[in-house]
Amino acid sequence: MTISTYHHAGLTLPYQDSGRGEAVLLLHGFPEDVASWTGVAARLHAAGYRTLIPAMRGYAATATPRSRRAYTIDALVTDLIALLDHLKLRRVHVVGHDWGGLLAWELAMRVPHRCQSLTVLGTPHPQAMVWSYTHSTQLLHSAYIGGFQLPHWPERLVARGLHDWLIKAGLNPADTARLTATFRHPATLTGPLNWYRALLLPHQPKVADSTLYVPTTYVWGRHDPFLGRAAATKTAAFVAADYRFVVLNAGHWLPENRPEVTAQLILDRMRRGSAAH
Repeated sequence: MTISTYHHAGLTLPYQDSGRGEAVLLLHGFPEDVASWTGVAARLHAAGYRTLIPAMRGYAATATPRSRRAYTIDALVTDLIALLDHLKLRRVHVVGHDWGGLLAWELAMRVPHRCQSLTVLGTPHPQAMVWSYTHSTQLLHSAYIGGFQLPHWPERLVARGLHDWLIKAGLNPADTARLTATFRHPATLTGPLNWYRALLLPHQPKVADSTLYVPTTYVWGRHDPFLGRAAATKTAAFVAADYRFVVLNAGHWLPENRPEVTAQLILDRMRRGSAAH
């Protein structure tokens, strides 16, 4: 395992680079970190793949701008493209969970020629999510995003209650303890929470075509407390490439709680996606 850094937009962004073979970009969510992929990455290495796991904008002291405008989807995606350029990688397999899943969808829509295959865990296609707000109870499950728009107080509340919240949300005790320690100070949560605050900023650039043309596997846990069935099912309408929808008898934290099946589904997609090219 090697921890390296690259520079983009005035930031110094760390990433973990491990293994050899075709490259797999693993994108973590909230409140997660590079270590959230440990169990999955080990299985990918054993199968002959190289993993790249960025500690994304807001999650490293050297890459945490103060302004919420620095955390727009456009800014976050360009960080990932800059990493691929830094490593001189023409194409990679892309995997994302939670917020990392949203970035995975956006990366595949914006630069499909850089994405050899796509595997998304939990997070539905962005347009399916928007659709679900008026066609299901998803808006109720996403109401906490409104609370995160307030300054200062969300950091304090999340830091104070993170352990119990993660356990209640179904994360295993070991990862809960690690993440609770990582985000024990409110200041460490400002960057991650700014992702939510930037989400509602006006006048953000949108992709011209939200249809996916990258071979894709979308994995959803039927007991996910944050992401409902309506958007998960609707996602198929936005993929015009080889597509597989997998429903697991699981919750939200697939990389941490179900690393074996998660890794196998990623491997299945990469082999199937590579063959399609």
